Amino acid sequence: MPRAIILVIDGFGIGAAPDAIEFNDVGANTLAHIAQTYLEQRGHKLSLPNLTDMGLAAACQAVTSDPVLLAQTRPSGGAYAAAAEISSGKDTPSGHWEMTGVPVLFDWGYYPDKPDCFPAAFLNRLIDGTGVPGVLGCCHASGTDIIRDLGEQHLSTGKPICYTSADSVFQVAAHEEEFGLENLYEFCQIARDLLYEANIGRVIARPFTGTDSKNFTRTGNRRDYSVEPPDRTLLDYLVESGTEVCGIGKISDIFANRGISHSTRATGLESLLDETIAQIRGDHDNALIFTNLVNFDQDFGHRRDPLGYAEALEYFDQRLSDVQSSMKEADLLFITSDHGCDPTWRGTDHTREYVPLLAWRPDLPPTSLGIRQTFADLGQTVAEFFHLPPLSHGTSFLIDLR
Repeated sequence: MPRAIILVIDGFGIGAAPDAIEFNDVGANTLAHIAQTYLEQRGHKLSLPNLTDMGLAAACQAVTSDPVLLAQTRPSGGAYAAAAEISSGKDTPSGHWEMTGVPVLFDWGYYPDKPDCFPAAFLNRLIDGTGVPGVLGCCHASGTDIIRDLGEQHLSTGKPICYTSADSVFQVAAHEEEFGLENLYEFCQIARDLLYEANIGRVIARPFTGTDSKNFTRTGNRRDYSVEPPDRTLLDYLVESGTEVCGIGKISDIFANRGISHSTRATGLESLLDETIAQIRGDHDNALIFTNLVNFDQDFGHRRDPLGYAEALEYFDQRLSDVQSSMKEADLLFITSDHGCDPTWRGTDHTREYVPLLAWRPDLPPTSLGIRQTFADLGQTVAEFFHLPPLSHGTSFLIDLR
C-alpha cells in the first residue's frame, strides 16, 4: 500500500497573503527576504536545488513581485502551488488543522500587548493551584530575551516566567533542573485546564538550563498543550480507516494527541529529518508520515536570524535527496508550511503569508497547481489518495499528480 509524507517547514512563507493588511504584514516575504539577506552577506545566491526543482521559486513568483534571489529558479519535476490561509489566525494549530481539513473560523482569545497582560483572577487561581510563590514576566516577549532578563530572578525566587506573543498562547519558561521538568509540565497542564474558558489556543512549556544570563539555553524538552481541533481532522479519519499516522516532532502536541497512531519526539533539524527518513525506510505500510520541522520558526524566524534560516534551508535541501531516495515508487511527498515567520520583519511574531505547497513523486513532470485558496486543499488531496470520503473543506488536486 502507498504512503504519504508531509514535511512542514514551520514558519516558511513566500509572500504576503491577500488579507495581510489585517495583520499589518503587507510586505512580508520569508523566502525572498532570507534569500536577499544571504546574497548581501555571502556575496552569492542561496542554493536550494531540490526545492527549486520541485517548484519553490515558481510558487513564490506566482504571488509576489519581490525578486526571488535563488541560484536556481526553474522547476524540473514536481507539482507546486502557493496556498492562502482562511483561518482567522496565523498560529501553528490553525495552520496545521486547516491543512488537515479543519480551518479555524472562530477567533482565539488573545492577550493585550501591555505590562501585566494576564488577568489577575486567572493568575491567582494558577498560583493557588500550583503552589508557586508567584510568577514573573506577564508580558509580550521574545522567549530567549525574557529568559536572559528574568532567568536569574527565576532561579533565586522559584517563580516561573510567564509570557505571551501575538498568537493565542500562554508560555512558561522554567529551569529544567532547578524548577524541574515534570514540575514545569504539571504547572502548564494546570494552566491549560484554566485557560479553556478564555479560548487560549496553546500553553507551551519552555524549559531551559544554564547558570546565569550569559549561558541560559532553551532545551529540546518543549511541550505544547493545545486545545483539541474543533472537528475531526484528516488524521482522525485516517486512523479510523486503519491507516497508520506517524507524528514526528510536535505534531502530536498540535493535535492534542488525537488522530495519531504513534508519536516520535526529536530535537533539532538533523534529528527530525533522521527520524523521518527512518520512518520512511521502516516497515510501515498504508501510512501517513507527518513531520513538523519546528527549528525554522523557533530558532531563526522568531529570533530574527535570516542568515541562520538560509543555512538551515540549505541543509534541509541537501537532506531532501535522502528523503526522496528512501521513498517507495507509489509514495507521495508533500512539503508545505503552517504560516510565515519573516526574520527581517518588524517584531518577533508570525507573518500572514502564502505558503508553498509542493508535491513530488518519481517521474512527475513540472506541474503548476496554481494558487490554492485554502491550506485544506492538501488534506483533501491526501484524503483522496487514501480513498477516504471527501473532507468538509478543500479541493483535491490529486488528479494533477497522476
